Amino acid sequence: MGCRQMFIRFVGCNLSCRYCDTEHQQVPIYCDAEDGALNNPIAVEDLVAYLQPALTKIPHHSISLTGGEPLLYADFIRELIAQLPFTYFLETNGTMPEKLRKIIDKIDIISMDIKMPDSIGQDYWSEHQRFLEIAKRKDVYTKVVIAAETPLADFEKALDMVASVDKNILFVVQPMTPLGGYHAPSPEQISRWQEIALQKLCDVRVIPQTHKFIQQR
Repeated sequence: MGCRQMFIRFVGCNLSCRYCDTEHQQVPIYCDAEDGALNNPIAVEDLVAYLQPALTKIPHHSISLTGGEPLLYADFIRELIAQLPFTYFLETNGTMPEKLRKIIDKIDIISMDIKMPDSIGQDYWSEHQRFLEIAKRKDVYTKVVIAAETPLADFEKALDMVASVDKNILFVVQPMTPLGGYHAPSPEQISRWQEIALQKLCDVRVIPQTHKFIQQR
């Protein structure tokens, strides 16, 4: 949190979360860039040519691969990293373990969401567990977005799933930014649920969407 990153945002997702705040336009003509727009779909070599000057001009902590779901483009990512070695930070919904397996050797840091069944209409506990088993060889943390409406039983299932892999994996509780009919959890709920989590896991932190505070996308 607070480090300077270069974001590459991939379009499309294999899920449809009720609280998602990202547009799901499938074939945008252009991809937005900080100083204009680039033709889309963009070739790997063109993306590398765009990124290299920016990364050279200002020191960056890492390149963040985000979305949507970036693992839908695992082959593209592997080619990108081959042409542009850097520290890579993968933000993912954690439901595509076989896609992760294709690029795990090239990724440095993984932010894995744990999706609550009420937000997507089904559960992904087994996929999440297989994903985390692969991801744990790298610097990985898990994140759960909670709303006032989130069932406590599902939150506890998420805790048990992470603990079954490694209770030392960092677990982030992110209070919901109200959207899609969900409401923000109360301070009392956040405090209580963190207390519950700390009984099962070693490192549990409450971190809101800090970029919202400074009005960044």
